[in-house]
Amino acid sequence: MLCFFSFKNFKSYRTETEFDFQAAAIPEFEESLLKADKSDVALLPVSAIYGPNGGGKTNLLQALACLISMVVRPVAELEKNRQRLILQYGVSCVPFLFDNDSKTEPTEFQIYFRQSEREYRYYIAVLDGSVISESLYWRNIGGKRTGTVFEREREKIKLGTSISKSGINKMVNPRMPYLSFLAINYNLDVITEVMTWFESCIVQSYAIPEVDNRVLLVDEEKTKRRIITVLNDLDIDICDYRYNAEERQLYTGRMVYGEYYELPFAVESDGTKKLLAALPILLLALQEGRLVVVDELDAKLHPKLLRYIIKLFKNPDYNKLGAQLIFTSHDLTTMKNTVFRRDEIWFAALDDKHESEIYSLYDVRDEDDRHVNSTAAYDKQYMEGRYGADPYLQNMLGGEWY
Repeated sequence: MLCFFSFKNFKSYRTETEFDFQAAAIPEFEESLLKADKSDVALLPVSAIYGPNGGGKTNLLQALACLISMVVRPVAELEKNRQRLILQYGVSCVPFLFDNDSKTEPTEFQIYFRQSEREYRYYIAVLDGSVISESLYWRNIGGKRTGTVFEREREKIKLGTSISKSGINKMVNPRMPYLSFLAINYNLDVITEVMTWFESCIVQSYAIPEVDNRVLLVDEEKTKRRIITVLNDLDIDICDYRYNAEERQLYTGRMVYGEYYELPFAVESDGTKKLLAALPILLLALQEGRLVVVDELDAKLHPKLLRYIIKLFKNPDYNKLGAQLIFTSHDLTTMKNTVFRRDEIWFAALDDKHESEIYSLYDVRDEDDRHVNSTAAYDKQYMEGRYGADPYLQNMLGGEWY
């Protein structure tokens, strides 16, 4: 489970940016929080990022995707991955370009996550494609003592006691993360556990049109029935689907007045295509406790369907293994206190230096230094510009048109 992610000097983000999945001490939706037996820090199941176009929403997700792909890609290319990869894609490590200094400075990523009984902290700094610093630490969940797995400063590598065995090579290509190198060449329990988490992450972008046509086919009958049941709950009356390997065509089936009919997937509505593409992935994440990172999840979805997906992750009866969902959205009908906690709503916006910044709704204070009330109309106040990440609607409607 993701606890905390920070990064620096990546695309529109110049300074260190922190994205926190640790729940604040507020009473909303306490039953939905993800809790470890030995930790007093609960984690959030969902985070939604709002803000104007060009504000940095996508770049925030791409920073996380960049780190994940940087670690996983070398392992996957050699088919050494421990877990099936689902729709991960590579993102280039591009620094902030609107000042002369940042172009020559490293891009830095740091991530905390829980896997099994441990919490890990991984850090990597990259400059011009080469790793200049990297480290991995661990501690037991709820514990205070931290153990070192490895530390790397350019070509110098120091191993911690958990892997300090004779024969472990400390020479690695400067363009490869040492974490990936260890995963490829050695069978070390701590490295396997860390890589399993990275490989379990699902990264998806519906800003890419062809993604709607990528369907994760599930033939296992129980899972297939579950997918169809959810589709039916969403008023989509598909009763079956099948893939014709010879035609390389997916067909959906419906019963109409007692007769069974099939339609090619290509003629389904955009919304149905989106659901058929997204649901198997989201249900797999819930079933296996994976992290899902989705850009423009709301694209082509009715607000009712988006709310349904959010509530699946926030329902402990469905989300039993700690699955988490991070997504960007422009859909304000879900920006409600009946859907989200205040710390689950995030905003991304540009400042006057063309730098992106993020903050949660819980971070927003009024002139008397008070938090936004949990009973407030979040969507209305957002459109009024009270939260800073103003979508500019008022300016557009109030301006002159030529």
